[in-house]
Amino acid sequence: MYNTAAEQSIRLSIAQNVRAGVRVLAFSGEIDADNVGLLREALRVNSHESAKVVLDLSAVTFMDSSAISVLAGARRDAVTAGGWIRMAALSTPVQRVVEIVGLDTIIVCYSTLAEALADTV
Repeated sequence: MYNTAAEQSIRLSIAQNVRAGVRVLAFSGEIDADNVGLLREALRVNSHESAKVVLDLSAVTFMDSSAISVLAGARRDAVTAGGWIRMAALSTPVQRVVEIVGLDTIIVCYSTLAEALADTV
């Protein structure tokens, strides 16, 4: 049985805003194989949007390998477009997964959203 878009969005919400030319995506909930398409869509680099992106993961309670794969691919796409992706305020369970798989070696992680936004060069 497949989850509907409404069921997926109950488990994962994404808020977006722009601060000083940097897209800030704030995620809340779980990111897994059932809703990773929402993550992929939010991270898609469009010609009319900044390729500089900070991800606020403070309210993400779970992330599986499908999300890790999407993040690695999104980082590649952002760099190709002249930008970058940074992760901020990782919850403890998410930070553990990120460190175990080594995602923090290709995407810079910050303790807080403010720190990530302050380092926008």
